[in-house]
Amino acid sequence: MLYLIRYGEIGLKGKNRRFFENTLTANIQRALRGIPGYRVWQSHTRNYVEVPDTSSREAEERLRQVFGIVSVSPVVKVPLNLEAIKAAALQEFAGIVRPGLSFKVNTRRANKRFPLPSQEVSAAVGAHLLHNLPGLSVDVHAPQEVLDIEIREEEAYLYTKRIPGPGGLPVGVAGKGLLLLSGGIDSPVAGWMALKRGVTLEALHFHSYPFTSERSREKVIDLCRRLAVYGGRIMLHVAHFTDIQTELRLKTPERLTVTLMRRMMLRVAEQLAARRKALALFTGESLGQVASQTMESINVIERVTTIPILRPLIGLDKQEITELSRRIETYSISIRPYEDCCTIFLPDYPATRPRLADVEAAETALDIPALVAGCLAKTEVLEIRDDR
Repeated sequence: MLYLIRYGEIGLKGKNRRFFENTLTANIQRALRGIPGYRVWQSHTRNYVEVPDTSSREAEERLRQVFGIVSVSPVVKVPLNLEAIKAAALQEFAGIVRPGLSFKVNTRRANKRFPLPSQEVSAAVGAHLLHNLPGLSVDVHAPQEVLDIEIREEEAYLYTKRIPGPGGLPVGVAGKGLLLLSGGIDSPVAGWMALKRGVTLEALHFHSYPFTSERSREKVIDLCRRLAVYGGRIMLHVAHFTDIQTELRLKTPERLTVTLMRRMMLRVAEQLAARRKALALFTGESLGQVASQTMESINVIERVTTIPILRPLIGLDKQEITELSRRIETYSISIRPYEDCCTIFLPDYPATRPRLADVEAAETALDIPALVAGCLAKTEVLEIRDDR
């Protein structure tokens, strides 16, 4: 089976387009790894994939999850000859024709040396189909079937099917980011959205054993495995957060616990990002969703860092985020009933509008450099790959 692959905004990248195209090709090859006998190549702003017919369904499913791909079409390749194109079109439509079927022929002539203009090719092929397949009718505005013809440099391609891809940019073209990954619904979706913009993603999870169970840790590993389907390898950093949470619980005001905990997380994340050469932090925060995500809380919490903090979900509500999580198949993992460190020791009345002066005063009871260093020293690194 031969597939023609289209991309979108990559074509607008000017002098950098080749870098984007080459990255997309490499990511397609990675996605198809394990399928026997596949081939991937580029030619004149298109990618092509060839796989054995027995692997076509698996290949289509994997291509649907490669960022940068706008759509994929199974195609028939024919010589640059009008009669060959007409014969292939007839064969293609013979399997889908039914009484009353309306159709349209679209031709794109990328090869301007081909002697006939696009409209003439479409008219000739359409007339050939009408003559040989009784019951067809032409409808140029709302056809039931569309036959697309691409006249390329060395051959022509015909297709009637477009399989949508995820769009976006190829993973690897936009630098590295560090995702603060909890076991909840939001942060995996934020990671997926970062990957869609071409970010190479690493993840940081704060684990508070024995306050949180090993099942909680396994849930995060499974979330990374799901993200790896879209992004390739994910390096997961599992930080030991127990000592920090214990100190916060013993030495700071209960109503400020959430704010102080988030500030400590950002301090750890910033240092880890520097070590890993990540250019930004990504979080699953949505404005106003919980106490730590009010405008006042966000302002106070992020004062401890200088690294950019990107929040892909900031304007989405919970329903929108949940729908995305279902679509990318992280929802069923996220709702497993195992608590993470963000959900334990929550006060009954957390501060929703914390004052910076109060927070900084509370932190004077803590040995912050030692706590951050201890957390980083106990951080475990796991390499998570797409296990298909």
